[in-house]
Amino acid sequence: MSATTTAPSSTATRPRHEVRAVVNGNSAQLSVLGTPETLTADTYVDVRKKIMTRVMKLASGLGSDVHLVVDDQTGHWRLIAGADGELHDPAPTPDLAATAPADAPAAPSGPTLPQATQDASPLASVTPLPAQAPAPAELPTRTRRAEPPADLEPEAKTAVEDAAEVAGEEPATGRAPRASFIVDERREPAAANGWRGFITRATGLQVPASTAELERRGHVQAVSQHWPGPRKISIVNGKGGVGKTLTTAMLTAVFARHGGAGVLAWDNNDTRGTLGWRTEKGPHDATVQDLLPATSTLLSPGAQISDLARFVHHQTGDKYDVLRSNPELLATKQRITQDDFDALHEVAAKYFRLVFFDSGNDESAPRWLRMIDHTDQLVVATTALGESAESGALLLEALTERDEHSANLARNAVVVVLQSEQNGTLADAQRIADGFTGIARAAVTIPFDRALHGGALRYDAVSTPTRNAWLAAGAAVAAGL
Repeated sequence: MSATTTAPSSTATRPRHEVRAVVNGNSAQLSVLGTPETLTADTYVDVRKKIMTRVMKLASGLGSDVHLVVDDQTGHWRLIAGADGELHDPAPTPDLAATAPADAPAAPSGPTLPQATQDASPLASVTPLPAQAPAPAELPTRTRRAEPPADLEPEAKTAVEDAAEVAGEEPATGRAPRASFIVDERREPAAANGWRGFITRATGLQVPASTAELERRGHVQAVSQHWPGPRKISIVNGKGGVGKTLTTAMLTAVFARHGGAGVLAWDNNDTRGTLGWRTEKGPHDATVQDLLPATSTLLSPGAQISDLARFVHHQTGDKYDVLRSNPELLATKQRITQDDFDALHEVAAKYFRLVFFDSGNDESAPRWLRMIDHTDQLVVATTALGESAESGALLLEALTERDEHSANLARNAVVVVLQSEQNGTLADAQRIADGFTGIARAAVTIPFDRALHGGALRYDAVSTPTRNAWLAAGAAVAAGL
């Protein structure tokens, strides 16, 4: 009887080398291949350096990849230290649910480590809201014109060629397209934020940016654009106290800081608008009432942009200008007709590339209605409260019945939902945002930030999560310009 031998499996899995670190202040508790270690340093930055040095040396000594998992105050993050001295992103985990057969039994679930969120504070929730409209038809494609058979009679051949011209087919040239000598060698810069950015700066390794950082870069690029011709954005809601003024100030700051000069915040409110109270005051007390008599002078060929400085208030930190209303006067003493608004608008369009209107609450005022006529992008500001959101939704519905331009503005609107109450949650704000599905184009939620409640409105004063949220809101607005 012959003996049966079993060949060793050629698919034996290599052991996974792993280091886990829990960072707390200036110390870290490590589990190095299952063995506990403690690292301490004078600063949090030095702790980071020691962790990376330990892992890189371990990978080099083992001649194999070492998986690093860190838990600190920024969240969870993962990297792979290679034996070649390079750092890599972990390979994405395949979606087993998408590839498993429908009748396959579900695998038992075990504890999993949360996805890495180390490099940036959470970005705002930007919800693209599907419009209730049919999908656009695909664009027709141009095809190469087929050559008629050579044995056709001249008259028939001409008829075939004429039919091809009517069909929009391109004539055949018989020449293959030439490859361009210009090679696009642009590469995405390495990580600049969080742990990845720290590793890039400390070691010189080109660590790729995280998904959160790439998303933020996309938002910055969106708000940094310059459009041909002036663009006007109106922040609206017929209810008072819903955040129109702070939304105006924050969005204006986002576009001015990233896109450069030529950005105006205009307080188009004849019922005690407070934009002037909550922004930096220039070396004068001028308001829109002072600018109105000077419009013809400012529109003359000899006028210069510096002449406008006596009427607007420059924000030295946030890089935009403010055209104030006068909250100390009764509305009856600062009425602006539609002709007055047109003259003021002509000045604003001449000297500024972007104009943000803080609209006020009187939707029947001539200046409010004329503002809508000149608007390119509508922004509805609301808190995460039902009555505020209902007021915004009713306004959008009313605009759809006003005229075609207003209806287009309403369908393309961006809704900014503020978590204005400290005891509220972003989930509450998200529920309000989701409620605008089918009414507006997109909705963005903004987390609660104490710096936005009372006092001067400055972009630098808010926290990083809040700045990222306003940046996401700005990118949503830019998509409509």
